[in-house]
Amino acid sequence: MSDTSELSSAPSDIDDNVDSTPATTTQELTVQEVRIQTPKHRRRGIKRLAEEGTTPDKIAKRVTKAQVKHQEEATEEAAEEITQTIPKKRRKNQEGQDSSTTHVEAKVRLEKNETEDVKPTTNGTSKKTKRQKTKVETKVNIEGQEEHGNDTTGDKKVKRKRKTKEEKEAEAMPLAARTLGHKMFIGAHVSSAGGVHNAIDNCLHIGGNAFALFLKSQRKWANPPLQDEHQTAFLSNCKIHQYDQAKHALPHGSYLVNLAHTEPARATQAYDAFVDDLRRYERLGIQLYNFHPGNTVSKPREEAIAHLAGQLNKAHSETRSVVTVLENMAAGGNVLGSTFEDLRDIIALTSDKSRVGVCLDTCHAFAAGYDLRSPAAFEATMRQFDDIVGVRYLRALHLNDSKAPLASHRDLHANIGTGFLGLRTFHNLLNEPRFHGLPMVLETPIEVRDADGTALKDDKGKEREDKGIWAAEIKMLEGLVGMDVESASFVEMETRLARKGESERRRLQEQVERRDEERERKRKGKEGRGNAKARGKQKDMAETDSEELSSDG
Repeated sequence: MSDTSELSSAPSDIDDNVDSTPATTTQELTVQEVRIQTPKHRRRGIKRLAEEGTTPDKIAKRVTKAQVKHQEEATEEAAEEITQTIPKKRRKNQEGQDSSTTHVEAKVRLEKNETEDVKPTTNGTSKKTKRQKTKVETKVNIEGQEEHGNDTTGDKKVKRKRKTKEEKEAEAMPLAARTLGHKMFIGAHVSSAGGVHNAIDNCLHIGGNAFALFLKSQRKWANPPLQDEHQTAFLSNCKIHQYDQAKHALPHGSYLVNLAHTEPARATQAYDAFVDDLRRYERLGIQLYNFHPGNTVSKPREEAIAHLAGQLNKAHSETRSVVTVLENMAAGGNVLGSTFEDLRDIIALTSDKSRVGVCLDTCHAFAAGYDLRSPAAFEATMRQFDDIVGVRYLRALHLNDSKAPLASHRDLHANIGTGFLGLRTFHNLLNEPRFHGLPMVLETPIEVRDADGTALKDDKGKEREDKGIWAAEIKMLEGLVGMDVESASFVEMETRLARKGESERRRLQEQVERRDEERERKRKGKEGRGNAKARGKQKDMAETDSEELSSDG
């Protein structure tokens, strides 16, 4: 029977027999009949199945005239089975239907996911192609879970709550009142995130009169240029809030830069970054630039120092005014700057002495072996510094206590009064007239820790910080000027702070002692092996001499 005859006879059969009793004759419900009763947006898939000869069994089954009333139900069932053949765009539209239909269609697609379509090609062969339904099925399944009340938030990105205006204003409020007109200019190394001008606000926040900052990222070589609007805002903030950036700003150079490196490519990279820093600070009116002297990189010390001084001379000739300030270091070995002699030798080879200076870090000096604790020890160290380097070159200080003991060569900063230096060291410093007017910058830890000493983290995974620690230390240090060390208030404060860092000092003391014992053991072992070799050589020489004497006889 042709498709045309089936289409022409089907309506008449339904009209004549709709109320009659069942007949014995049968007719085939063809694809065309289903097409009449199928919504337009589903016909394409049915037609494709018919052309490929893959019409579902339910469509091809035979029914009697009495069963015609069930054709509509059968058609709907067939349509549900072939929903997986609907094109992607229409499938997306259908996914907006009610939840029950979505759930059924998703189930059918999941069951048919691994099946393959057979598509005829021009040469008569068939080609198998896998259906792409993963993304659609995932979306429908999630919608179905939400319909049934299941929690599907596990894979969703959690939105962080934005801070309210009141919270932002509360955070911007100063933690301590700034002391104007003080003879000592004390501050901390503050953040310049979002622009260099923000460093002024952050310094005000802790009540500081001096500050250090990083102008560029310390983790990469390439950085964007200084923006004109940030430069203007910085100069404006300094003027409004009465900061003299030429005297009391002490920016820190990149930790990546090693001006003592002699390998050509590395040397050029370090020099370019160094000069770029100097030019940025000239635009900001900053006169002091603190940096680490660097490392010999296994070169002879004299050669590395000469190279470093040469790089400084070249940088000074290409810039106008910024003073390059050498920081003393804690570690020995290949590290430059751990002795006053290193600083002296670098300065001696610098042509323009007005463009070079020294920043004295209290933790580094103590770890390198220079005692500052008692008035007598402090005076002896300062006399030594003056004799070797010259106090006239002292341009700034870093105020840090030390977790590690004297001459440990461990660079471990501690909060003021809690380390091995103790509060009396800083009383010595703050009452030294030669330090008046110099920027004094705190680099003490401000991480928030629990009772076990574990650093706590915020919702972004970063360590939580309490800038109130700096605010309190600044006020405490300012209060040491003129304070009597025998007074009850000083003794109480000194005792309280020392007790706070007692366990950490004990832990580091034990570490250093074990390290020193191990080094001594290795040294003696080497000496023993060396002595044995020497004795062996002496024995060999004696035997040779004896043989020669015997032969001569």
